[in-house]
Amino acid sequence: MLFRSILGEKAPDAKIAPGAGKPSVKVAVLLPLTGSNSQSVAKALKQAGELALFDFDNPNVELVPKDTHGTPEGAKSAARDAVKEGAELIIGPLFANEVTAAAPEAKAGNIPMIAFSSDRKVAGNGVYLLSFLAGSDVPRIVSYAVTQQKTRFAALIPQTEYGRLVEQSFLAATKQIGAQVVAVKSYPQDANGMVAPVREIAALVKKGEPPQFDALFMPAAADTLPALAPLLPYAEIDTKTIKVIGSSGWDYTGVGKEQALVGAWFPAPDPKGWTDFTKRYVETYGDVPPRLATLAYDAVSLAISLSNNPQGSRFTPSTLTRASGFAGVDGLFRLRPDGTSERGFAVLEVQRYGNQVVEAAPASFSSAQY
Repeated sequence: MLFRSILGEKAPDAKIAPGAGKPSVKVAVLLPLTGSNSQSVAKALKQAGELALFDFDNPNVELVPKDTHGTPEGAKSAARDAVKEGAELIIGPLFANEVTAAAPEAKAGNIPMIAFSSDRKVAGNGVYLLSFLAGSDVPRIVSYAVTQQKTRFAALIPQTEYGRLVEQSFLAATKQIGAQVVAVKSYPQDANGMVAPVREIAALVKKGEPPQFDALFMPAAADTLPALAPLLPYAEIDTKTIKVIGSSGWDYTGVGKEQALVGAWFPAPDPKGWTDFTKRYVETYGDVPPRLATLAYDAVSLAISLSNNPQGSRFTPSTLTRASGFAGVDGLFRLRPDGTSERGFAVLEVQRYGNQVVEAAPASFSSAQY
């Protein structure tokens, strides 16, 4: 993503209106700007959206912020106001309960909604989720591992709703590609409870015997992985022989501090996009954005890219779900008819300091490997 230099230029205003005399395409942005403990995240999302409008310099689009106050009632009222004021697209809300409350108002006005919730249950019927959905990254890493001659898998899955969704995706992906799943063990979130499942997996790779699997899938994030990873060498799982693979939850600073993970692979957006976006955001607002901020930037970028279409055909289901998708800060993405989203991930290898892209993200969905 290329960003326009703003040295000497004014930062985006809180509300950016179209140029004088030009018809505007109103896009409402529903966020919990007050009344919740997510105000700082909401502010960053709002600013990221404004930054996109500023970068693309499109005076045809008017962003109209609406405060949901962090409640379903507030979200419903904000959506109703957005429809009354002529919004052609709604971006947000952030939380699932707010999306559920706002969706009927948007539907009644025939206005599509691009929301930030990660709860699949609220997708569909005019609601599209731009967030990173649990399990959507799994086919990418399974496919890549198989291309590297890793065909027998074991998995350590957290006993959470996230774990349930990821396990479903893992089993479906391995079945589709013809790989073998040797064992799947689940673990509770506490460190002590992780020991037994890791030992059960370790029993399949006894010293002096051929290992029963050659790839170990460990979907996790920064709240779990630092406790789980050290158990691998403790259980005598040789990560130089067994390739450890992960999920996009591994995409956090310092993941390589765990020696057992060095050399492991995981799917994630190409880090260059986030690095460039962060630099641009800091230059503009003087603060480091939360990771979610790219969602708002990409949602507004999508709106801008479609804004020159004739009124009534800008944000139709067929336009929003076009097969070619859209290019965003986090790479290629497209919205599905069922309201979920699909992304083109890169594959990264964990290094002691930082990570290295070992396979680039696809340039188009026709070239994507899943």
